[in-house]
Amino acid sequence: MAKEPMRVLVTGAAGQIGYALVPMIARGVMLGTDQPVILHMLDIPPAAEALNGVKMELVDAAFPLLKGVVATTDVVEACTGVNVAVMVGGFPRKEGMERKDVMSKNVSIYKAQASALEAHAAPNCKVLVVANPANTNALILKEFAPSIPERNVTCLTRLDHNRALGQISERLNVQVSDVKNVIIWGNHSSTQYPDVNHATVKTSSGEKPVCELVADDAW
Repeated sequence: MAKEPMRVLVTGAAGQIGYALVPMIARGVMLGTDQPVILHMLDIPPAAEALNGVKMELVDAAFPLLKGVVATTDVVEACTGVNVAVMVGGFPRKEGMERKDVMSKNVSIYKAQASALEAHAAPNCKVLVVANPANTNALILKEFAPSIPERNVTCLTRLDHNRALGQISERLNVQVSDVKNVIIWGNHSSTQYPDVNHATVKTSSGEKPVCELVADDAW
């Protein structure tokens, strides 16, 4: 029996990340190759023309799982009935800025979007926050969308984690897939603390601690 379509919101959908993300969702990479989707794409009014261009490309691609596309600059229309929200949109970090510098600008953006999700999203909506600083934005969203269960709100700090894995693999000349148990603590900004105290690397003689193999605390 065919599944009912899930409505998936992507904010900032006309931006570079959104443009790369929506075709992957439409072909089942995120929710599975048997799950139909209706894409809700939101962006700011100056990006409306680009957003419609993204919609046209999705229609041109004729994805079998894509059962509809909503492209809008209206936050209420974008949030209505959505089962999953991927919050990519936010004030962009520019040269010389830290992630925390965009926080005040993103508070108003996330307050409006969270309020719309609170009022109009489907029950048990799941939310993934991408825009920086991601975990702070997730907290803001949780505060202004209290009916969405806390366990349904998460955010990405995977890039920092991947960077740490990549640097260790290069330093030790090993495959990145052989490095594990690296942890990123703290906020998704300059206060973060990459922790390799529990990290290990697979070697020909078994797993070895990263700290032991690097043997350079300053590094």
